[in-house]
Amino acid sequence: MVDGLKGFPEAIAAAYPETIVQTCIVHLLRHSMEFASWKDRKAIAGALKTIYDAVDDKAAAAALTAFEVGPWGEKHAANGKAWRRAWQEVIQFFVFPREVRRILYTTNAIEALNSKLRRAVRTRGISPMTRRP
Repeated sequence: MVDGLKGFPEAIAAAYPETIVQTCIVHLLRHSMEFASWKDRKAIAGALKTIYDAVDDKAAAAALTAFEVGPWGEKHAANGKAWRRAWQEVIQFFVFPREVRRILYTTNAIEALNSKLRRAVRTRGISPMTRRP
């Protein structure tokens, strides 16, 4: 699961060719909200939910097309383009059953682990010899 950093999917595929690389839906939604005014964000999030909440990748593609030609897609064309750019990593999400997708749609678990590791290293240092006062 990646959060939209450029080159990350390619680097993972090069190192681990059999790996499924998926984009973080939450990060993609946050990116989409950058294009929207505060008063429109709830409605746009609801419209985008039809994409990632679809039954399969074909239904999601149809929902994305409907979003793009709908009022929110016309008003915020950058959203549709952002989802299209990340589409190869978005459709990997639909390989998994719906129950599993609820867990996989975000990198929050990964980010929480990284945060704990950073905190431990900052407090203790990398090795006992580099302990900070």
